[in-house]
Amino acid sequence: MPFPRITIRPDQLEGQPCIRGLRIPVSLVVGLVAQMTTSEILDAYPDLEQDDIREALLYAAELARTARENDAAQ
Repeated sequence: MPFPRITIRPDQLEGQPCIRGLRIPVSLVVGLVAQMTTSEILDAYPDLEQDDIREALLYAAELARTARENDAAQ
């Protein structure tokens, strides 16, 4: 599954997956979802869009699925 809103650049935040080239890591967004509503996140981070939050969650889910499959293969 492609994630066009997720960027990974070695020269940005040590290669952490970020949202659209911004210095906002996917891990931050996923953590915020556990504590805040979407509206609160968008108010706190005006550069984010609702689709960024959705894609961050999809990306995290894909990482979890892939990790589970890798663990099962070992």
